[in-house]
Amino acid sequence: MSTTKPPGAARPGRTAVRTPGGLSLRLDVRSGLVVLLLLAALCAMSVILIGRGDFPMAPGDVIATLLGNGTAAQEFIVQDLRLPRILVGLLVGAALGIGGAVFQSISRNPLGSPDVIGFGQGATVGALTAIVVFQGGSAAVAGGAVVGGLLTGAGIYLLAWKRGVHGYRLVLIGIGVAAMLTAVNHYLITKASLVDATRAVLWMTGSLDGRDWAQVWPLLAVCAVLIPLALGYGRPLRMLEMGDDAAYALGVRVERTRLVLMGAAVLLVSVATAAAGPITFVALSAPQLARRLTRSPGPNLGPAAAMGALLLLVADWAATSAFGDRQLPAGVVTGVLGGCYLLWLLVTERKAGRI
Repeated sequence: MSTTKPPGAARPGRTAVRTPGGLSLRLDVRSGLVVLLLLAALCAMSVILIGRGDFPMAPGDVIATLLGNGTAAQEFIVQDLRLPRILVGLLVGAALGIGGAVFQSISRNPLGSPDVIGFGQGATVGALTAIVVFQGGSAAVAGGAVVGGLLTGAGIYLLAWKRGVHGYRLVLIGIGVAAMLTAVNHYLITKASLVDATRAVLWMTGSLDGRDWAQVWPLLAVCAVLIPLALGYGRPLRMLEMGDDAAYALGVRVERTRLVLMGAAVLLVSVATAAAGPITFVALSAPQLARRLTRSPGPNLGPAAAMGALLLLVADWAATSAFGDRQLPAGVVTGVLGGCYLLWLLVTERKAGRI
């Protein structure tokens, strides 16, 4: 007896829903549960982080203050000092998770991460140029990071273009561009004054320290537009993972879809880098961890965004509490943990015969 399912059959773990208007939707139950659990963990971690500091607050007091029932001192500490930092962490982590998931799906390679194939380094070049060459303020540094990331994305896209952009070529060119841009960053630091070099190195570590509402609002505006845009392209992106020919056969406008998604992902990563500095390896690890939790093929954009936000908040908690009185930038923790994850990923891919 044949056990082959017809093409329209729902896969295990998925539920087909039909609306009265005839619209058919497929819901992945496991992915939905994973997202709900990640969101619950995000809420818990956010409350814990808001309550930590020189003026500790119990979780109940934090929740009461967020609901507008705190004292004047608690309102100031939560609303003006700690909540913006948490929101920046959530938005930066979600943006990096989405960006990493998009590039890994487009390249069909788990190493196709923005901080591996040069986009993070391009944003860093723009920021260091603003610091070292123009002695710009925080707004100029943020603008330089966004411009640098966008120019790098356009350059890699054009260099990788040859009757279309293919994943293997995108990753190889991106790694080469990343190496060159890293050299440019080192050159800029060696030519900077002591004050500018110190400021540049501090920015390059990636941190949530000192973040306020001035970083929240631009980041929130960009994420509010680009994250729904990327989620809306989830189905065509899933088809792109099957290859260009299969996507064409299924009616996907391949190059248009790829260009829109790459543009959205590059801008998300650039704005995230502008807000918090280069937070490494979140974009690399979040999509893979989300995929392992959901056990679902495809880009898993929603779970990747939630996982990226959770990874960054956990890294910030570890950086501020695991080393006693000495607090580290969150980017240092993500770099250490992400480096270990990258080594594990390379060993796994080699054993599987994919590299």
